[in-house]
Order: sequence, then structure tokens, then C-alpha cells
Amino acid sequence: MQFSRFSNTQVSIGTVRIGSKQPIALQSMTNTDTNDIDASVAQCIRIFNAGAQYVRLTAQGVKEAESLKLIREQLRVQGYSQPLVADIHFNPQAALVAAQYVEKVRINPGNYCTTSLKKTDYSDEEYAQELQKIQENLMPLLNVCKQHNTAIRIGVNHGSLSQRIVSRYGDTPLGMAMSMMEFVQICKHADFQNVVCSIKSSNTRLMVYATRLLVQFMKEQHCEFPIHVGVTEAGAGEDGRIKSAVGIGTLLLDGIGDTIRVSLTEAPEKEIPVCQAIVNHTNTLATKLAQRSDYVNDYAQRFLYEKYPSHNVDGIGGDAAPVVISGEENCGADWTLGIVKLHKGNKYVLSPSIYEQEIDKIKESTFNKDCVLQLVCSDNICNTTRKLYARMAELHMHNPVILHAQYAERDFQKLQIQAAIDCGAVFIDGLCDGLMISAPEIAPQKLVELSFSILQAARARFSKTEYISCPSCGRTLFDIEQALADVKARTAHFQGLKIAVMGCVVNGPGEMADADFGYVGAGRGQVNLYKKQTLVHKNIPEHEAVDLLLHMIEEGIHATM
Repeated sequence: MQFSRFSNTQVSIGTVRIGSKQPIALQSMTNTDTNDIDASVAQCIRIFNAGAQYVRLTAQGVKEAESLKLIREQLRVQGYSQPLVADIHFNPQAALVAAQYVEKVRINPGNYCTTSLKKTDYSDEEYAQELQKIQENLMPLLNVCKQHNTAIRIGVNHGSLSQRIVSRYGDTPLGMAMSMMEFVQICKHADFQNVVCSIKSSNTRLMVYATRLLVQFMKEQHCEFPIHVGVTEAGAGEDGRIKSAVGIGTLLLDGIGDTIRVSLTEAPEKEIPVCQAIVNHTNTLATKLAQRSDYVNDYAQRFLYEKYPSHNVDGIGGDAAPVVISGEENCGADWTLGIVKLHKGNKYVLSPSIYEQEIDKIKESTFNKDCVLQLVCSDNICNTTRKLYARMAELHMHNPVILHAQYAERDFQKLQIQAAIDCGAVFIDGLCDGLMISAPEIAPQKLVELSFSILQAARARFSKTEYISCPSCGRTLFDIEQALADVKARTAHFQGLKIAVMGCVVNGPGEMADADFGYVGAGRGQVNLYKKQTLVHKNIPEHEAVDLLLHMIEEGIHATM
């Protein structure tokens, strides 16, 4: 089988066309106050100059929606005709206004539900009545968008599923996909075709599985719309880039994705080079796979995590978390948990060019159960690994496998993206029991740290604190980049914790669904602090919030000891 992208309809977002084999479009979102016209225009220009095809701006109210008209006019005066997108939360009236001025409007299905958040049980009749109300509420927007040729992005976020959806399908990939399909069907019945769909989560596995499931439903129901791909609240720095590359790259290797956004807690124009690096690497792999007939696409139909079963050999495989293999006796890493140096006596090195014959020999040998397989790959790493496991499944083999990814790349930032895509996709789908990355020009310590970061981004092994942080937008009333840096400086020594730093209460409590603790903007200079989804401290002065958050974490850790 040859690689091919998910075939869908073509949608026009102003002058930009996506879907139907069009190039993957890149985008970002401003973090300025939308009512500050000059600042918003200047930031849009920086994002466009970085290479984005279009830019999104928040429109939390009608005033901000009206400001989009002025922003668009000023951009045109300065020679920028690229499309703009309005981001709508909680205010359908703002969507009606914005749709007259911009080329696309992003809505959240959770904001169009009408029943009480406290209601947890729905009869079939009540469920159908709610869907009918949603359709009635959505039709005015569809009519305005038809009139102005405005596209709609339906954006499902893991943390903002309606109680009605959760009550029937759970807080699951299925729930996320069904939330989307309800709105897709409304658009289909209204003969509105200018639709883009996205399913996002800060959990890469959830995002990947839910998006794959959505594509499956779209195919079955013959309403294939373009897909926007992104990992929401990915964070900042290396971890944010690696996490984004793992989630986005896995889907692009499945042929899923027509437009992408990397959500970093940094200046928005810094997102675009990361988008470009992800697309460049996956395009290179896709071109090679399209010329071959051995592409393995079974994993595009994998909708839930299932680890390939292996038996334990010297602590590798079985129920053990994936290990990191160091190629050096002294890797110099700051942490050593999980670092293993393979001994010659218990490993068998597999060459990608002849591994099928080698696997057959190992199957027939007397030592096969006591052998750790080390798959050495330097090209099409994900597909080669999938092929190995397909053959192992045929032979009913369950040896632990170390993925040894080899690179000649000298630029560490480029290597981060490439390895995160190649190796992250493997661990997202439950393959392999260890990871080793080789790059002669890169320091061994960096390669070990990169391996741990990829395993954590793929949810395969947690070895350090994970930060879930939004990129901020015009709703954020404090310096979130500095806040994240302050929180990291005080909490990085905690192992395995998930801490959210969120810009506002619009996304915060929902989108940090995976977090153990949350630091959420509540207003100008004020912060709410959460433990899981429970609000513990409200309207804390910003200068006191990090100390109190640290106290909450330490108190929680002591309580579990």
C-alpha cells in the first residue's frame, strides 16, 4: 500500500484553499488585546512575515468583533490581504458580527449547548431536543457565513465537552469525535460546506485517537471536511516543540491534516518556524512513502491506546515503562531513572534492510525469548517499526524491542522535531519498550534528555514535571510567559507532576483537565489556583500566587506519603 492523504472537500478561507491535496496551511493566533488595533495589526504582520497563511484573533464580545473590521482594513492598507479568523467563546452574537468581517470563524460546540451544566442524565427524547435547540441556535451563524462566504472551524476541545456528550459517551476520544459529528451533521443538513474541523487536547494520545476516530466517522457518513491539527496548551521551549511535533507529526504521518497550529507560550510568530519544520519533515517522509508499496496504515484505525505485549528481559519490556538507552558509559544526564546500557549478551541488532529474515531466524532459535531486539533505523523510522511489529504479530513473538533511531543531523533544534515525529508516533501507538537516539554531532547528554522528553510527550514514560500552558490571547491580563517561567523555576524538581498555567477562565479550568494543579488568570493581576478541577484559592494577587501554588503542591505530596 502507498501513502496518501485523507481525501476531503476543498474549503476556501479567503484566498487560502485547504483540503483536497492542497499544501498544508500554517497559522497562529495573536495575544494582543483585539481592541488595541495598532498592536493587533503589528502582531498580525509579524506572524504573516514569519510565513503564516492566516491569523486568528480572539473576539470574546461584540466590541472585539467590531474591532476585527478595523484590523482587517488597516492590514489591507499596509498591503496584507491574508485571511483573518475570529475566535469565539461563549458569545454567539459576537460570531454573527465577526462573520461579516473575517474569512473564518472558530466556534466551540460546548458553547452552543443550552441545558444546565448540573444535568448529568439525558433520556433519548431530551437528547434529541437538545440537538434541535443547538441546530436552531447555529442556523443564524450558518446563514451569515453563507451570505459573506465565511468559513467556520468547529473546534472541539477536550476540556470543554458538554455535559450531555460526557453523560452519553464519556470524557473520551469517542465523546470528542461525537461532539464534532453532531455539528458536522447540522452543517451537512443545512447544505453548508465551508467547514473545517479540529479536535484538540494537551494529551497527545487523546488528540491523535479522537482525530483518527473523527476521520473514520466522516468517511462512513460521507461528509469529509478538512482537518485542523494541533496540540493545545503545548507549553514553551523544547518541551512545547517536542510535544507539538509528536502529536501533529503522528497524524500527518497517517495522512491526516490540512492546516496546523503549534500552540506555544511564546511570541506567536515563533510558532511558525516550528510549523514549517514539522511540515517539511513529514512531507519528506510522505514523498518517500508514496513511492513505495510497503506503507503500513493500520494504525490510522487505532482509536485507543493498547501496548503491544512483550515479556520482560532484564527489566526491559513487560509492564515496565519504556527505557532510554545511552550509547555512552557516562551520559552525564541530570536524571538516570530508566537509562540502560545494553549488554551484548542479551540483545540482537536488527538491520532494517534484512530484519524480516532475521526475525524469522530468531523465532526458530533457542534463545529468542531471552533476547532484546534492537531495531536500527535511519529512514522512515515509524513505518519500518510498524512493519517489524506486523511481522512479529504474525509470528506471535513478544520480545522487547529497543528503537535505535540514527540521525546525521547536526542542528539540535531540527533533530528535536525530526526525532519527536519519527519516534513519538511509535510510542503513541504502544510499540517498542525502549528508545535510543544516535547523532554523532550531538552531545550524548542532550540525546538522552531528548529521548526522555519524547517518551513523556507520547505519554509513555513520565520522568519530569509536565507543564500545560496556553499560548495566551487577547483575553490574558498578565504576562503568562513570565508566570510560566516563575512556576517552572519553583516546581521543576517535582517528578511526574502535571502543572497548568492558563491565561484566563475561558479555557483554563476546562483545558487543564489533565493537570494535577492549575494556575489560572482570573482578572488583571489576579490568579485562581486549582487542585485537579477544584478551585482552591480565588482571586489571589499575582505576586503571591506562585508561593501559594508551591505550598499547595508540597501539601498535596505530603498528604499522599
